[in-house]
Amino acid sequence: MNTFAEVFPPGEILREELEEKNWSQTELAEIMGRPLRLINEIIAGKKAITPETAIQLGEALGTGAEVWMELESRYQLSKVYTTDNLIARRANLYRLFPVREMTKRGWITASKNIELLEQQFLEFFRIKQLTEHPVFCHAARKMDSESATTPLQLAWLNRARQVASELVIRNYEEAALRKALPRLSALRTAPEETRHVARILDECGVRFVIVEPIAGTKIDGACFWLDDDQPVVAMTLRLDRIDNFFFVLRHELEHVLQRHGRDRGYILDQEIDSEPADQINEEEKAANAAASEFCVDQAAVADFVARVAPFFKEERVLQFAQRLNIHPGLVVGQLQRRLRRYDLFRKHQVKVRSFVTSSARTDGWGVVHTN
Repeated sequence: MNTFAEVFPPGEILREELEEKNWSQTELAEIMGRPLRLINEIIAGKKAITPETAIQLGEALGTGAEVWMELESRYQLSKVYTTDNLIARRANLYRLFPVREMTKRGWITASKNIELLEQQFLEFFRIKQLTEHPVFCHAARKMDSESATTPLQLAWLNRARQVASELVIRNYEEAALRKALPRLSALRTAPEETRHVARILDECGVRFVIVEPIAGTKIDGACFWLDDDQPVVAMTLRLDRIDNFFFVLRHELEHVLQRHGRDRGYILDQEIDSEPADQINEEEKAANAAASEFCVDQAAVADFVARVAPFFKEERVLQFAQRLNIHPGLVVGQLQRRLRRYDLFRKHQVKVRSFVTSSARTDGWGVVHTN
């Protein structure tokens, strides 16, 4: 790659050509039929060589016009070329990280100072140099089958870690969390009850945060640890439905209870019905099973399906949910997965985001927390 380190003004090359031919500037001006002043200014570097002048120089000196146009072009570029590679460094940031999305959300402060901008990304991803691949140990529930965490997902995870680190709560106690599960289970009756989740988890020492999803991340939630006694459950509420909320919540809490995501790196989470069972690892199977059982008693669902199939009338679904004392949206979610009927009674899968975020530490949807 040309760095223009040895580029000289075309006028210097022209002076050498005249000396070699033993011509004066006046003689060259007479040969070209141009003013002597033009030749003086070209040699002094005060005048650029135009295409017309390049043709005349090429004919007079027998070099061809292209030589002089290339010399002029290289010289002009060398005058504006900067050694700090500002554009290249900015392009590198955009290649490595979702710069625009992160600055739009206030995670990174926009700056024309490239050193300051690069330093922000180093601190955000906790890396020492930009060539270093960020590492984030976590167990994340995703909706795709990629084997590696993408830059978008890493950005979301690191932001969740920032938000969670701002919380001041007691140390985690596994026994307290296990005792809290029935209390969480009691919240399944109505969407507005989800506003109590943050408080209950806070009492157990589990940091619960909501970070708005980044388009393309396809991530629903994650479990990770700030320290051995500081677990975090982060959620996106990407699918704002009561059944998805409780499924993802219980899924990530199972990871906490099993102390997953502390030192293993990426654990692939599959949608419960998107991959064959033999392609889901044991940790994910355990988390999925706990989440399904939490949403709706699986034995009761199996019995219900066996009794009413194939006639799943809305009235029967509502009665079944009432008997279990849970919101019908949870039953609908389980039936959709079992029957592969995702259009079934969708109106009962009510939204919960407004209730959850009213009490949980939230970053997104116009709310930005700064350190």
